[in-house]
Amino acid sequence: MFESLQSRLGTVFDRLRGRGALGEVDVDEALAEVRTALLEADVALPVVKDFITRVRPRAVGSEVIRSVTPGQQVVKIVHDALVETLGAENAALDLGSAPAPILMVGLQGSGKTTSSAKLGMMLQTREKKRVLMASLDVNRPAAMEQLKVLGEQAGVPTLPIVAGQMPVDIARRALASARVGGYDVLILDTAGRQHIDEALMAEVAQVKAAVSPHETLLVADSLTGQDAVNIAKSFHERVPLSGIILTRADGDARGGAALSMRHVTGAPIKFLGVGEKLDAIEAFHPERIAGRILGMGDVVSLVEKAAETLDREKAEKLAARMKKGAFDMNDLAEQLRQMKKLGGMSGVLAMLPGVAKVKDQLATAGLDDKLLARQEAIILSMTRGEREKPDVINGSRRKRIAAGAGVEVSDVNKLLKMHRQMSDMMKKMGKMGGRMPAGLSGLMGGQMPQIPPGLLPGGKR
Repeated sequence: MFESLQSRLGTVFDRLRGRGALGEVDVDEALAEVRTALLEADVALPVVKDFITRVRPRAVGSEVIRSVTPGQQVVKIVHDALVETLGAENAALDLGSAPAPILMVGLQGSGKTTSSAKLGMMLQTREKKRVLMASLDVNRPAAMEQLKVLGEQAGVPTLPIVAGQMPVDIARRALASARVGGYDVLILDTAGRQHIDEALMAEVAQVKAAVSPHETLLVADSLTGQDAVNIAKSFHERVPLSGIILTRADGDARGGAALSMRHVTGAPIKFLGVGEKLDAIEAFHPERIAGRILGMGDVVSLVEKAAETLDREKAEKLAARMKKGAFDMNDLAEQLRQMKKLGGMSGVLAMLPGVAKVKDQLATAGLDDKLLARQEAIILSMTRGEREKPDVINGSRRKRIAAGAGVEVSDVNKLLKMHRQMSDMMKKMGKMGGRMPAGLSGLMGGQMPQIPPGLLPGGKR
């Protein structure tokens, strides 16, 4: 979501880092470009003005002048200001006493229903809460059925549908059912409209008065840009928001909405929807997001995602095999699948520091998620014996495997070479008695296709 902003700011700060000393003129020129970058990223003008007003005095102050690396110091100042704009820290949900009602509001098409299911699944699996969901949308055809189906997919119970009930009555029935059923959390998916109107606001206000929710979360589509800020402001004025969920954060949005909405409403962004799957939701950490915007990466989130996603049992089995110096094509295939679970090549590389600068070179080299699919297809085209003993794969077998996978023989050769190098490394580790930490083996070289040395930061070009 922040790629365009990251690219523009990265260019500005690269020039600053390369200078030994900075004067006011240098800082003003850099901040002028920062201002332009923020405006092009759809950040609201008042937010941009406030941001520059806060950054400039610090950037031309004595702290920077005395610094050994003035350019780096200015980057840190901008980073800190971004964190202030986005919010000091992740704002956790206020669940309070059970059952805690969570009111989901927003326009039609913003992703409220899907976000409700994602949030319910996350609370149930990660927080071990008992969750009940209820749809209050009596206007959109099949809206209630949609939540019911998503609930079944997520393993989260939904309130039985009773035809003819009004939203406030459904909300009261849902709250009563949650109390009787001993649920910890009640998620109420309200109706939306194509635009802000009085009927929508009155309905949401009535529901809020009826159930006194612990949280009122606005679900906003990050692709709506500047208009998302106006939507947030309108909702906040009528039904004060306690938080925001930004959907489609994995898309090509410019990212300005995230910077603006917190400033305009004062409500923190609590979650980001980062994909279509029901587990594609992540907590919003301002400091980590600021790091991503400035190209510093987000290794902490990557490790957290690995801990949640990777199969611990499989990782331990692989570690045991590695200790013996064993690593066949089945092991490599499993590592490729684990990589996909982490978001693929693009998902992992996006969280590594400095990789944004070489994104084009990586794409040119073919280091994308298609590479993982090709490599897995090659392995699946092998017989069981070939996967267990790759050394038996001769020239004729390579041709057959390439034809079966729909690739060139050279692609098969590259994969076999990569496996051989990795296998040699595993054998050395086995002799040394070393092993990878369980659950994190997928983040090591064994899971990532080799990247040409000149393409990573610090490598020779």
